[in-house]
Amino acid sequence: MAKPGRPGARRAASKKGATKGTGGLGRKALEGRGPTPKAEDRAWHPAGKRKAAAERYAAAGGKGKPGQKPSGNRAPRAKAADDTETVTGRNSVLEAMRTKIPATAFYIAQRVEMDDRVKEMLAIARHRDIPVMEVTRQELDRMAGFDGVHQGVALKVPPYEYEHPQDVLEAVLNRNETPLFVALDGITDPRNLGAIIRSTAAFGGHAVILPQRRSASVNSAAWKTSAGAAARIPVAIAPNLTNTLKEFKKQGVFVLGLDGGGDVQLPQLELADRPVVIVVGSEGKGLSRLVTENCDQIVSIPISAATESLNAGIATSVALYQVATMRQAAE
Repeated sequence: MAKPGRPGARRAASKKGATKGTGGLGRKALEGRGPTPKAEDRAWHPAGKRKAAAERYAAAGGKGKPGQKPSGNRAPRAKAADDTETVTGRNSVLEAMRTKIPATAFYIAQRVEMDDRVKEMLAIARHRDIPVMEVTRQELDRMAGFDGVHQGVALKVPPYEYEHPQDVLEAVLNRNETPLFVALDGITDPRNLGAIIRSTAAFGGHAVILPQRRSASVNSAAWKTSAGAAARIPVAIAPNLTNTLKEFKKQGVFVLGLDGGGDVQLPQLELADRPVVIVVGSEGKGLSRLVTENCDQIVSIPISAATESLNAGIATSVALYQVATMRQAAE
C-alpha cells in the first residue's frame, strides 16, 4: 500500500522543460578528436617509423613504394659497392695490379704528381682494360676513409679470396719446401694483420692463418698496411684454429706460441729448421688457453725490463727474422 504524500505537496515534473542553449559551442567537445590516425601516420609508432624510412629510401633513389617493405625477390646484396674493397696507396695499388687481381676500377686524382709507379699503373690499366676514373682529391679522401692515405690513387677490387689451411700446407709440401706459417689468435686490428702479412712475405713465410671468428679480416686497412703483400701471400681461414693446429701437428708441423712467459727464449730455439707455425696472440689477452695447450713450445722474445711487451706485429717480425736467419745458417 502506497504511503500517502504530505498534504499539499506537489511532485516536480520528471520531464525537463526547454532551457537556454549554448549556440553549438559545446558541439566540438561532444564530437571528440575525430577518428584515430592510422598507425603509419603516427610518427612515434613503429609503423610510422618504417614509413618515414621507406620515404627517405625512395627519395635517395631506392625502389618501392613508401611504407612498403623490400621485395623478397631482390638480390641479397643491394649495392655492388658493398662487394668490393678499396685499395689505396701507390705501393699497395701497384702490387695488386701486378698480381692481376681482377680490379673493377682505377681511380687517379686530378693533376696527380706522376712518378714511375703511377705510369706503370696507368700502363697496366690500359693493358687490362681496367676503367680509369679521374676524380678529385676530396673524393679519394672519402674513399680512403678517415685515416687512409691514398697518395692520389685507389683501386676497387673484389672481396679477398681466402685459402683453406690444409690446401696451403699441401701446396708447400708438394714444392718440397719447409713450411713456415703464422697463425693469429685474437688479432682484431686489421693494421696489425697487414703488418704481419708484410713481415711474413719479407722473411720467407708461406701463409698467414686466421680463425673464422674474432679476427681481423683482409680489408682496405690491411691491404694498405701490407704494402701490397696481401696480393702475394696467401691468407687462410681456419674454421677452428685449435683443430687446425692439431691437424698440422699430425702432419709433422711444430706449433710455436709467442708469449712473454715462454719456456724457451727465441735465440735458443731448436725447431727453427723444422716445419713450424708461429702462433701470435692478442696484445691484451695473449694466447688463448686451448691454443696454448696445443703448442709444442712457448717461445719468448728477450726484451729490456723497461718495456712491458711488444706489439703483435713487431713480435711476429722479430720471430720470423730469427727463424729465417737460423734456417739460412743451417743450409
